[in-house]
Amino acid sequence: MLITHDTRCALDTVVDLVNTAPEDESTPDALPDVAALENFVRTHEISDVGVLSEFDLSAVRKIRGRFAAVFAAPDARAAAGLINELVAAAGTTPRLTDHDGYDWHIHYFAPGASVADHLAADCGMALAFFVVAGEQERLRRCEAPDCRRAFVDLSRNRSRRYCDSRTCGNRLHVAAYRARRKEAAG
Repeated sequence: MLITHDTRCALDTVVDLVNTAPEDESTPDALPDVAALENFVRTHEISDVGVLSEFDLSAVRKIRGRFAAVFAAPDARAAAGLINELVAAAGTTPRLTDHDGYDWHIHYFAPGASVADHLAADCGMALAFFVVAGEQERLRRCEAPDCRRAFVDLSRNRSRRYCDSRTCGNRLHVAAYRARRKEAAG
């Protein structure tokens, strides 16, 4: 599956957005205020965003939940329905652009769109490409029991199970090794 630079950026953005949500009541929201949203926008180099407000923060949190539902969708039909709703509500207006030193690429959000509509359109279309390509199962949640972070499995054989092999994967492998050693010793 060919993934263009702008699609990859949108995928990274949607994964990071979904992962800002609290995992449970004991973990804090990583988008607690407008300053955090401004930092998110700056970090992900989201273009054409004006002054952000509490309204923007609320709208972004709402679409964050809808994107999380895409990662939890049981099949491609369910994911497609959720993505269609996100993209349609954003008033998608595909247009070619070359800005900020980037070559020609497609923006799916309408000029002057809110940051929430911008994210819904561009990130929604990036996820749509996976559904169209029959790759919806690559939109995953970490299988570590104490982690439910979202990620996109871009491995060749679709075998990635953890959001980060150096943390979640390694921790589980070490725990399994210790359990085997304890059982053998014991």
